[in-house]
Amino acid sequence: MGVSLPDRAELSNAAPADLLALYDRIVDELCSRRVVRSSNNPVGDYGEYLTARAFGLTLVANFAIGYDAVSAESVRYQVKTRRLTLHNRSPQLGSIRGLAQNNDPFDFLVGILFEADFAVQRAALVPVAVVRAKAERDDYVNAWQFILRDSVWATAGVEDVTERIRAAAEADPLPIPGTAVVGAGGSWL
Repeated sequence: MGVSLPDRAELSNAAPADLLALYDRIVDELCSRRVVRSSNNPVGDYGEYLTARAFGLTLVANFAIGYDAVSAESVRYQVKTRRLTLHNRSPQLGSIRGLAQNNDPFDFLVGILFEADFAVQRAALVPVAVVRAKAERDDYVNAWQFILRDSVWATAGVEDVTERIRAAAEADPLPIPGTAVVGAGGSWL
């Protein structure tokens, strides 16, 4: 089922408008396969997809606050990702909201670091208590920042789920478990 992809030389000769049109077609195809849920940057959606497949979770509506997926036992998972590139190797994950409240917005954070080509480099299952202890408040973005440093994996309660997430990435492209949306009358995409 291989597709002939343009090589770097062919891409370097393409006009920016052509590259963006190709990107648009690729994202549309990923949406139709339910690998991503929006036409935004696909890194976060791809991480949510892999997490749902790896743990057998149901993804919640995009407007749900504080978590991205839920287990059959009502355990809430927040998924945060970072694609490490030649230009940015920072393991700082996306902003986390709701940590200032008394109630925990999620039970576990799944942090995934991707290589530039979207290969899974490393992934961790982090209890919310560890996130609260290690996250730093950033008033500029009105959220908390969590950096997925190597030391996180050595923290008590943190589980290395790299192989589990990689297995989900390498699995046959079947619909993920629980494609029904939890939330007020939306659709999965």
